[in-house]
Amino acid sequence: MVKIGTSRQVAIPKNIYEQMRLGAGDYLEVKVKKDKLILTPQAFIEKRLAEGLKDIELGRGIDPFDNAEDLIKSLRG
Repeated sequence: MVKIGTSRQVAIPKNIYEQMRLGAGDYLEVKVKKDKLILTPQAFIEKRLAEGLKDIELGRGIDPFDNAEDLIKSLRG
């Protein structure tokens, strides 16, 4: 159970926050369905792009290609 703050904010319990893999700056869609409040995490392109760039920075991407032709060849198999 959580309490609504004076500015209408609600804190998500840590175990649920971690289970849902939420992070600061994430978005939640908010709906009412049959007198229940439903919060659904929403992934936006910006977040996925940031994650992809972080993967590349950490060397977790596809092997680099010397040129565009090599990349196209690898995509065609």
